[in-house]
Amino acid sequence: MPPERESPAARAAWLRAEIARHERLYYVEARPEITDREFDTLLAELAALEAADPALVTPDSPTQRVGGAPVEGFAPVVHEPPLQSLDNTYSREELAAWIDRLGRLVPDAELAFVAELKVDGVSISLRYEDGVLV
Repeated sequence: MPPERESPAARAAWLRAEIARHERLYYVEARPEITDREFDTLLAELAALEAADPALVTPDSPTQRVGGAPVEGFAPVVHEPPLQSLDNTYSREELAAWIDRLGRLVPDAELAFVAELKVDGVSISLRYEDGVLV
């Protein structure tokens, strides 16, 4: 049972262990038990606890590193340009706030977006040169 009413240190320790368990299930065993949103909620709670009390930050905290070990069988690839990461958003209000921030960063740009559904756990980078997939 999660220690929701216990000390912040106990809750942070439980969150670190629970996040590590879900990372293993997702990245290594390819059998996730929770949605990406539920995972993000656990990670956000841990980040908030650590922000409120930096003494709770540990070197192995999932807030201090990126991702897990890659699944066997996939070779490392260098992407040109490098793939970037975006923060998650779960509401129209968060999306609107992001668009507003982007507009302030590049005020003279005409912004246009394409949005597509994301398949959990999958990313791809395709490059075309002169209309040909390379």
